[in-house]
Parts: sequence; C-alpha cells; structure tokens
Amino acid sequence: MFELRRLRLLHELSLRGTLAAVADALSYSPSTISQQLAQLERDAGVPLLVPDGRRVRLTEQGAALAAHAARALDADEEMRAELERLQPGIAPVRVAVLQTAARTIVPTALTLLAERAPVLRVELAEVPPEEGLFELSARGFDLAIAEQYPGLTRAHRPDLERHTLGLDPLRLATRGAAGPLGDLADRAWVMEPVGTAAREWAVQQCRAAGFEPDVRFSLADLGAHVALIASGHAVGMLPDLLWNGSRPPVTLGALPGDPAREIFAASRRSGAGRPGIRLVRDAIADAFDGLGAA
Repeated sequence: MFELRRLRLLHELSLRGTLAAVADALSYSPSTISQQLAQLERDAGVPLLVPDGRRVRLTEQGAALAAHAARALDADEEMRAELERLQPGIAPVRVAVLQTAARTIVPTALTLLAERAPVLRVELAEVPPEEGLFELSARGFDLAIAEQYPGLTRAHRPDLERHTLGLDPLRLATRGAAGPLGDLADRAWVMEPVGTAAREWAVQQCRAAGFEPDVRFSLADLGAHVALIASGHAVGMLPDLLWNGSRPPVTLGALPGDPAREIFAASRRSGAGRPGIRLVRDAIADAFDGLGAA
C-alpha cells in the first residue's frame, strides 16, 4: 500500500523538477525527500528515478505513478471537502494574493468574513500571479487572486477553475500633464520585473506606440512605482485598483484602446466542494464589487 505522503513527494518532484525545490516548498531537508522517495521506490518495486547529471528525472514508471499520485491527492481533497461540509471551518483557507489585491480587496473581504464566518481561519501571502497559480496547482494554496492582461492570456490548467471578479483599467501615469504615449519615448520608465505579465504587456504598449522603453527601474513594489513617478524620476503604467477610491499623487492619462486587466480568483477543482473556499471566494468577489472597479 502506498503512503499518500510519499506519493505527494513524487507528485511535487514531477512539478518542480528538483529535490531541492521540493524540499524548499515543503520545508523538508533534501535528504529526507530522498529517503522517502527511496522507500516509495521500494514499495513500488520498480525504478522511479534515475540520475540526470546533478539532478534526477522520473522514469516512465515514475511518471505513471506521479499521475496516479495527482489523482490520489485530488481524491483526498474531495474527501476532506465532504468532511468540511459536515463540519464547516475545520481547515484554514490559504490564499495567494497579488499586490494590489492585498492592498484593496483583501481588507474588505476579511471584514466580510469576520461577520459571515468568524471561526474560519484565513491565511494570506502576497505572491506574484505567475507563482501563485503554480503553487495553487501544487497545493501550496487553496485559492489565488490573479490577473490577466489584454492579449496575454494565462495558461489554463486543467486542475484549476477560474471565477472572474471584474476588470481593472490600466492608465498611463506621469508627474504633471502628459500627451500621448508616443511622446514619452525619451523618458525613463519604471516597470515590474522581467518575466511578469505586467512587464511584457507594458513593453508591448510602448513598442506599438513606436519606441523601445528605457526601463531604468525594475521593481515589484507598485508603491515604489508611484513614488518614482510622483517625484518626476520616471513614467509608468498603473492599474486603477491601486488607488481604491483615494486620490492618486500622480497624473493619470488614457492608454490607446483604454485597456483593462482581468482580475480573477482561481481554485482547484478537487477542492470546489469546500465551504471555506466558497466563503472566501464570495467575500473576495463582494469586496471587489464594492470597490466599483468592475
């Protein structure tokens, strides 16, 4: 009989690629991961891993067992969801949130949850959407608030389902009056780090306007974006959700086509029956609607 705990380690390895990454994600030592996978291999009676340079890779049998492990983990989550339906609130809900949601949607959502489900424990972590959706699939979180930029659709994972919250307009941000986007070709820009959807989208807007942006500041913290723009050291593109009804300290202008990003909540299909997840997702949706951003 296979232990679910060991099956999860194999599943994690199939997702993350290295023993070190699995150990880091699950707060185990690499040696512990290796020992547990070696025992799983003995239980299976077939080779599951083979050396591949300094790493290991799954054998054909290992890949097959990892696929079965994913289904076993789904079944385990479905069983836990059934228990929670009988006794709501027995498990915390872990949520990955993007930065603007943490600043605006989350406080209101938590206030609503304190009224609707005071015994429900909610755990939050600010995580970039690219990482949050991956960790959601890997069971590091139960829910993720993420975004999708116009023309940059995110991959649909078959194990996840999405619930659209609404649209968040994107605007040009400068200090003082500014003309069309093309007039800012010679200015310094602040953008999110390379590899993020926000960075790729913003660069494409500049290229469509006929220039390559001089990105001198690459920062994940949108508050730092605002400070640099307000002090006149850079220009940028910022979402309306950042302001949450407050008066922005920068000048906002229209971008070509009046673009908006889609804000959505994602959860695993296998956990869809958990009342706690539904309660948190509904509170997040109501909080977003209350902002009037959609």
